[in-house]
Amino acid sequence: MENHITSWADEAPHLVAVAAGRIPAEMIVRGGKLVNVQTREILDGWQVAIAHGRFAYVGVDASHCIGPDTQVVEANGRYLIPGLCDGHMHIESGMLTPAEFAAAVIPHGTTTMFTDPHEIANVLGLDGVRMMHDEAMMQPINIYTQMPSCAPSAPGLETTGFEISATDVAEAMAWPGIIGLGEMMNFPGVINGDPQMLAEIAATMNAGKTVGGHYASPDKGIPFAAYVAGGPADDHEGTAEADAIARVRLGMKSMMRLGSAWYDVESQITAVTEKGLDPRNFILCTDDCMAATLVNDGHMNRVVRHAIDCGCDPLIALQMATINTATHFGLERELGSIAPGRRADMILTSDLTTLPIEHVIARGQTVALNGKITVDCPHYDWPDAARQTVHLGKSLTDVDFEIVAPDGRNTVTAKVIGVVENQAPTEALTADLPVQNGVAEGQGDVCQIALVERHRATGDVMNGFVSGFGYTGKMAMASTVAHDSHHMIVVGTDRAMMAAAANRLGDVGGGVSVWKDGVEIALVKLPIAGLMSDCAAVNVAANADQMVAAMAACGCTLNNAYMQHSLLALVVIPALRISDLGLVDVIKFEITELFEDTP
Repeated sequence: MENHITSWADEAPHLVAVAAGRIPAEMIVRGGKLVNVQTREILDGWQVAIAHGRFAYVGVDASHCIGPDTQVVEANGRYLIPGLCDGHMHIESGMLTPAEFAAAVIPHGTTTMFTDPHEIANVLGLDGVRMMHDEAMMQPINIYTQMPSCAPSAPGLETTGFEISATDVAEAMAWPGIIGLGEMMNFPGVINGDPQMLAEIAATMNAGKTVGGHYASPDKGIPFAAYVAGGPADDHEGTAEADAIARVRLGMKSMMRLGSAWYDVESQITAVTEKGLDPRNFILCTDDCMAATLVNDGHMNRVVRHAIDCGCDPLIALQMATINTATHFGLERELGSIAPGRRADMILTSDLTTLPIEHVIARGQTVALNGKITVDCPHYDWPDAARQTVHLGKSLTDVDFEIVAPDGRNTVTAKVIGVVENQAPTEALTADLPVQNGVAEGQGDVCQIALVERHRATGDVMNGFVSGFGYTGKMAMASTVAHDSHHMIVVGTDRAMMAAAANRLGDVGGGVSVWKDGVEIALVKLPIAGLMSDCAAVNVAANADQMVAAMAACGCTLNNAYMQHSLLALVVIPALRISDLGLVDVIKFEITELFEDTP
């Protein structure tokens, strides 16, 4: 059971006594306008009484609940809205631990998160998931964990540090903070009846929990129908109105995301605002938010504001970030609304459109005032095994990054990963490239990409080409955040610097290193699994800002280019990716050759 709060059933006698006026409440909030997401109406003057972390009385007059020690909060005409819920997200994407992520989002009004720690699962396996789960359970807000389903995300196409089995999933379903199965990215496996994927889904459904979806294919015909039949109950991979409609018509929840690099709300919310579909089947989420976004722009409050800016009724947008999310995960009687018995998660705001987050209450406790957190977010004691995860096996040199051309060639036609700004999918491009001393060279906007194995110290380096970043001059950038297998991705125009950047991350235990003209110009240290820092978000954001500036200094003009860099090994999203096993054609789900046949 989550820390600091007991069940409604256990608290019912006390809540009844408070609501009846026999026992005073701990807190009363009065003088505001209650936003009822159950009925989608604003109830002017309604008051709220809180006891033992839950709402006891919700109605027109809570004066009978006031005692000598009751804290009375004057809303002064502000709106009372439920605490915001993020329906799908990865804490590791913020480069923060659960504690520091919570500390960053609490002032923005997020009081519940449904998190999938499949990033750390790829590095540390079930032990890593347990560490994330345990730190999440220590926090003053609700952080539910979805057991990762796909490590590796595409068996046979990549090698992870650890693999998640159906037995692991079944074991995790008994943990107190596990709410369901993380996004089922191996959609071809489900469609083709893969026994392990179906066993993971069965273990989740038999536990009465929710199966997360991830259908990254444009085909909405028979394959999509087969995938939905397998059990996934939601999907956040839609990018167009037709995607949202297809999902909700087959009984899924359409999760529309606005993250640091995902802008999929505006293109899908027209299913509600223009087509008039039932909004209770739509959920807002972030998926991936970097620390700088959290510090500078917000979290779920940012998503709700954006939905409103896209023409959504503010009350409907709030439903999509509160009660819809809670209901989807079977928690409508626990959170997501301001109603008796629910966890006392609530925000006071003076405007429903611009949504300033002025006072945040979680589990009946004030946790933030005017953008400042007022509680502690406890840290887990991360062991050495979680802090020593970059194993290169050797010191790399420029030779490790050479791409040897076929004998006798002066030029080659190479397959090139094409980065698309603000989108997860890549393009499968080709380019005619020169060969010098038997080695294929990038030119123009085409530079080199390498995946360096870092889990088993094999010393292996898989090389290829990528375009779209706009890099110029001599540079290199390495990152141990490399969804989903989280080896090391190195992109550069100079092989010696690519080696230097990779070796640097081996020395510091992971993170991001940017080099220009032979000198390191930015470093973000991520010592926990090579994915996270246990420093505060504002510090991580400052280092990340320096990294972004360094990328720009190397010629990169893409919005959120780092996110694109970190996704280059994501072998479940089309069209072309790189893994430790080679170049991956994600349309055909097979390894493909780097060079095309030439005369």
